[in-house]
Amino acid sequence: MKNTDIQNNPLIADSPLQHHAVPFDKIQPEHYLPALDWAIAKAQQRIEIIKTSAEPATFENTVLALETASDEVDYVSTVFYNLHSAHATEEVQALAKEVGPKLSEFSSDISLNPELFARVKAVYDQKNSLKLNAEQTRLLEDSYEGFTRNGALLPEDKKEQLRQIDKEMSVITPAFSENVLKATNAFELWISDEKDLDGLPESAIAGAKKLATDKGKADQWLFNLQMPSLIPFMTYCKNRELRKTMSMASGSRAFQGEFDNQDNIKKIISYRAERAKLLGFKTHADFVLKKRMAETPEKVIEFLSRLIDKSLPAAKKEMAELEAFAKDKDGIDQLMGWDVNYYVEKLKQEKFSFDEEELRPYFKLENVIDGAFLHAKKLYDIRFETTDKYPVYHEDVKVYEVYRESSNEYVGLFYADFFPRDTKRSGAWMTNYIDQGLFKGEVIRPHVGIVCNFTPSTADRPSLLTFNEVRTLFHEFGHALHGMLSQCTYRSLSGTSVYWDFVELPSQILENWTLEKEALDLFAHHYETGESIPKDMTDKIKASSQFMAGYYSIRQLTFGTVDMAWHNHADPKSIEDVSAFEQKVVDPLRLVPKAEGTNLSCAFSHIFAGGYSAGYYSYKWAEVLDADAFELFQEKGIFNKDVADSFHDHILSRGGTEHPMELYKKFRGREPDPDALLRRDGLI
Repeated sequence: MKNTDIQNNPLIADSPLQHHAVPFDKIQPEHYLPALDWAIAKAQQRIEIIKTSAEPATFENTVLALETASDEVDYVSTVFYNLHSAHATEEVQALAKEVGPKLSEFSSDISLNPELFARVKAVYDQKNSLKLNAEQTRLLEDSYEGFTRNGALLPEDKKEQLRQIDKEMSVITPAFSENVLKATNAFELWISDEKDLDGLPESAIAGAKKLATDKGKADQWLFNLQMPSLIPFMTYCKNRELRKTMSMASGSRAFQGEFDNQDNIKKIISYRAERAKLLGFKTHADFVLKKRMAETPEKVIEFLSRLIDKSLPAAKKEMAELEAFAKDKDGIDQLMGWDVNYYVEKLKQEKFSFDEEELRPYFKLENVIDGAFLHAKKLYDIRFETTDKYPVYHEDVKVYEVYRESSNEYVGLFYADFFPRDTKRSGAWMTNYIDQGLFKGEVIRPHVGIVCNFTPSTADRPSLLTFNEVRTLFHEFGHALHGMLSQCTYRSLSGTSVYWDFVELPSQILENWTLEKEALDLFAHHYETGESIPKDMTDKIKASSQFMAGYYSIRQLTFGTVDMAWHNHADPKSIEDVSAFEQKVVDPLRLVPKAEGTNLSCAFSHIFAGGYSAGYYSYKWAEVLDADAFELFQEKGIFNKDVADSFHDHILSRGGTEHPMELYKKFRGREPDPDALLRRDGLI
C-alpha cells in the first residue's frame, strides 16, 4: 500500500479527534480491507521480533509485547464488526466474507506458532518466581491458556485441521446472522382495514402509520418483526388470526425458505464439536465451560434442572389459570403461542388493575436516559454530558462525554443508538469501540455504547417506552457501566472481559432499581404534565413483578436447555433433522402446543452467531448473583454509598483480573445464596 493511502485511510491514520474517537464520518466500506491488511502486516512484524528475540523470554518482552502486538488489528476489526451488527449495509455484509477469514488466519498464525508458544511457556513455567502482581499473573495465565485452548500443543496435522475449522467458522457464523437479519426484514404485515387495529394502543397504531407512510402508503398501517412493532401487536391486537400471522412469521424466521439456517446450524455444531475433540474435550460445552464459573456441563445441567423443578409446577399452574381465563373471556379452547402475550396482559389488567400502556407517558426516552445517568451519578459519582463534536455512524446515534462528578476526571465516551432500522440486527446489546487499557503505549479510557431497538417517536408523540424497554435500557446501561468504570492495565482483562456467566451481573442488577419507587421518582415523569409517576402505579409495577414468574422462568430455561442440547452433544454429525432434534428437547418444557413450521434454533443468534454458545444459562446464573447482590442494597438502602463503592471497587472496576467468585466474595462477604432468585420470583 502506498504511504499516501495509509495516511488517508481513516482506520489507519491516528484519529484527529479528542480521546482518539473513531472517525465514523470518514470511514467507507472500501477502507476496511486495506486497513486490515496493513494492520495484520504490522502485527506480524512485531510478532516476528518477539519470537526471534535472542533475549531470554520475560513477561515484558513476550507476554506484554504479545498483548499489544495487534492493537491496530483489534481496532479495525472492532469497528467493522460493530457496524456489521448496528449498521450492516449490503457492502458491509459482503465484506464479512473476506474480513472473517483474514482475522481467522491471523489468529491461527499466532496461536499455532510453536516458537511464540515456547516463549510464552518459558515465562509461564517460572511464574511463581517472577514476583508479578495479580493482574500480570492473570494476563500470563490467560496468554498461556489462549495458546493451549487454540491448539498450541497439537501435532502439525491437527493444527492444520484446527486452522481450517476456524477459517470455515469465520464465514458460517456471519452467514447465520445475515440470514436472520434478512428474514426479519423480509416480512411485512400491511393492514388497510381499520377494524383490524382493534385493541392496539395509540402508540402502536401511530408507529405502524409512520412505517407505512415512510414506504409511500399513508392510507395503510405496516407492522414488522422488529420488537417495537411485534411486541405491542402480540400483546394487544384482538384479531387472533393476525396475531397468528405475526407469531408464525417471527417463529419461522430463517427456518426453511430463502434464508434457511438449518444447514448452517449443522455445520456450526459439527465444527465446534470437532474443534473441541481436537483440543481434548468431550464436547464443545466441556471446552467452553472450562473457562466459566459453572466449570462443567454437568453443573450447568444440574443448575438448570434445579430451577426447572421449582419453575415448571408454578408455570403449569399459571398456564391453567390463563387457559381458563381465555376460555371464559373468548371461548378459546386451546391456547396457542400467539395467544399468550395477549391474555397475559388481559389477566394482569384484571388482577392488578394495571395496563402496561398506562406507563408509557411516564417513560419518555429522554427522561429514562437522564434517569439512568442520574443513577450512575448517585451510585458511582459519574456524570454524562451530551456533545455533538464526535462523528457517528448513523444520525440516530448520540454521544456523551463521561466525567467523575467529584473530581471532573475524564472517564470515557458513551454512544447511544436506540431505534430500529433495516441495517440493524434485532435485540439490544452493549459494545466497546475502544476498550479501556493499554493501547498504542498508553493506558486509555474506554468508548462504549448501547444499541437497542426501542419504540421510535412519531409525528405527534415522542418516543415513549414500555416498562420492558425501560428495563432493557437499564440492563444494557449496566453493561456499559461495567465497561466504562474499568480500571485495569490490560485491555484483554478490562471491563466486560470476564467469564460469560459473570458478565450479566452488572447489567441485571441495575434492572432491580426500575422496580423501586425511590428510583422511579428520579425520572418517571409524565411527558406532557411533568407529574411524577403515582404511587399506586409503582405499587402495581412491584406487585405484578412476580406475575407469571414461573412461565417466564421456563421460557429462559428452555433457551438454556436448547443451547446445552446442541453444544453438549457427543456426536452432532448424527443430528439429521434440526426441527426434530429441537422438538425432542423442548417438548418436556412446552407450555403451549408447538406451531408447525416454527423453529427456535434457526434464529437463535445468541448461541450460533454470538458469544453465548454453551452459555445461555448465564442469564439465569447471573440472576442468582444479581438477586443476592441486590438484597444487600435493599438491606442498606438502594443508593447506599458504601455498598455502591464496594460494588464499584470489587466488581465494576476490576474486569477479569481475578476469578469472578473471588471478586463476588469480596463484595458480598460470602458466596451467593442460590435461593435468592427463587425468593425474588416468589417461587419459594
